[in-house]
Amino acid sequence: MNLSKHLFRAPARFLMSLLFILSGVSKLTSVAQTQQYMEAYGVPGMLIWPAAALEITGGTMVLTGTFTTPVSIVLSAWCLLTAAIFHKDLTDQTQMIMFLKNMAMAGGFLVLAERATEVWSPKAATGDAEESSRGLSHNIPP
Repeated sequence: MNLSKHLFRAPARFLMSLLFILSGVSKLTSVAQTQQYMEAYGVPGMLIWPAAALEITGGTMVLTGTFTTPVSIVLSAWCLLTAAIFHKDLTDQTQMIMFLKNMAMAGGFLVLAERATEVWSPKAATGDAEESSRGLSHNIPP
């Protein structure tokens, strides 16, 4: 892979992951407030723990390039799900912006999933990372 792809992918990974890592940490530092917010939308407050784990772990994996394709697909779905639950009042301009932000992030994660170069995949160690990023099968030994 040429240098220009690396120059774009590193900041892209950082920017895509930052929101998730910070959001997950925020959930852990304001548990009661976050649970109250979730419950106001009909989501059980106890789901804060898997949500925080998904956001921190998923964000960290995107940042480090670990299994980027499947993780990006999961985070894309997460963006769509949270938009549908928490940002569905499109008459409120703030909620509409948050909804559109989630849609844009979902699209960005799908592009990242398709274009991913796995930094920490089995084939990346052998120099065949570009080929390894074209599907989920790169995690399965031959």
